[in-house]
Amino acid sequence: MESSAHPRLPGTIVSGQDVTDREQRWPLVDSVRKFDNHYLCLDHDVIAAPDGSHHSRVVVRPHGAVAVLAVDDADRVLLLKQFRHPVGRRMIELPAGTLDIDGEAPQTAAQRELREEGDVDAASWRLLLRMTASPGYSSELWKVFEARQLHTVPAGERTRREAEEAEMEQIWVGVDEAIEAVLDGRITDALTVAGLLALRRT
Repeated sequence: MESSAHPRLPGTIVSGQDVTDREQRWPLVDSVRKFDNHYLCLDHDVIAAPDGSHHSRVVVRPHGAVAVLAVDDADRVLLLKQFRHPVGRRMIELPAGTLDIDGEAPQTAAQRELREEGDVDAASWRLLLRMTASPGYSSELWKVFEARQLHTVPAGERTRREAEEAEMEQIWVGVDEAIEAVLDGRITDALTVAGLLALRRT
């Protein structure tokens, strides 16, 4: 279908491949690194718009992250209850983590996070969803994987969790009930919300 102007409202009617994020970059006039650690860096960039004007932007550059929708044979999903200091809440989330090991592939990181946080392994994996976290100020890309054919990690091989993760609680919730909690506003973590909705759609 060819694009056309909307008959009554601003904008263009499109379909198919026109409904796609596309690479685009404005020239980088200047960039100063303001902060850098093992998890992320913070840059102050100046970019040039097509009209030649310059604009200051603060960009957070994390390493990216993965999350896992581990679903058992009864269509229950593994969720975690975990304290999150920045928001002052105990959140319900998917097992997830950052890509903080150099050269580690996203699916390998997802497998590691499921073992570390869920004490669970999976025989079946597929990429379910790709997301940009907060593209107005962050370059972070998230990938959500679906994991099935689950089995328990032996007790002697489990990760010793520390800090907030030491208080982590594993819960299993029916997928439909978890989606209800999303739509009711009881689950608010972005990765968890998007992952659950994508799982029900597929």
